[in-house]
Amino acid sequence: MRGLSVLGIGLGICLFLMAAPVWCQTPSSTAQDLDFSPEIIKGSPVLQRWRRQVPNVLEDIKNDPSFRTRLRFGYSQFPSTRQAAGVNVGIEDMFINRTGLTVSGEYQAAFNGKREAYGADLHYYLRPLGSYINVAPVVGYRHLETNLYSTDGVNLGARLMLVLSRGGAADISLNQSWVAPGTAQEVGLTTLSFSYALTHNLRISTDIEKQNARLNKDSRVGFVLEFMP
Repeated sequence: MRGLSVLGIGLGICLFLMAAPVWCQTPSSTAQDLDFSPEIIKGSPVLQRWRRQVPNVLEDIKNDPSFRTRLRFGYSQFPSTRQAAGVNVGIEDMFINRTGLTVSGEYQAAFNGKREAYGADLHYYLRPLGSYINVAPVVGYRHLETNLYSTDGVNLGARLMLVLSRGGAADISLNQSWVAPGTAQEVGLTTLSFSYALTHNLRISTDIEKQNARLNKDSRVGFVLEFMP
């Protein structure tokens, strides 16, 4: 009898294990199966997105830009022009269909009329837009004017972007380019910018710029308020 009992128990365990995969199966979880109240879902953009479609997180990290378009307005100081004060406005990295191609433009001038610069550039980021480190060739146009010289022409160079925190919270950019390269009016431009977010859409930035021409070496320091739409 004892042997039969043991055999029965063994058979029962075997039958249970065979049936377990079917018994444990449940309909695959989808974003629509999330059991949250309508109030919680309404207040969470993340849950709303997951209800529409479960995202490919790795693909998003790779391709969603780690930095954002910036509208810029600020104050400029021109140390090499007797500490002249001025203004600078512009737009940085306006994305073209998230292809890695962006457009930037700026205008800066001293209130005393002895410094002025404006232009626009195209950048093509070579690494995925979600990268923390990115490099882009620069092609554009620039006009530069000081009390000693004036030049304008094609602007060629490169940009290095270091993203310290995704989504525009903090980053550092370094731009090196040459206006009218290969001519007697060639001017080298070096700009280093540090930016830090105050809110989701607003941040402050500091620019340090060197302008190297054959006739003179000029400088600018900018304190900029940036709006990220």
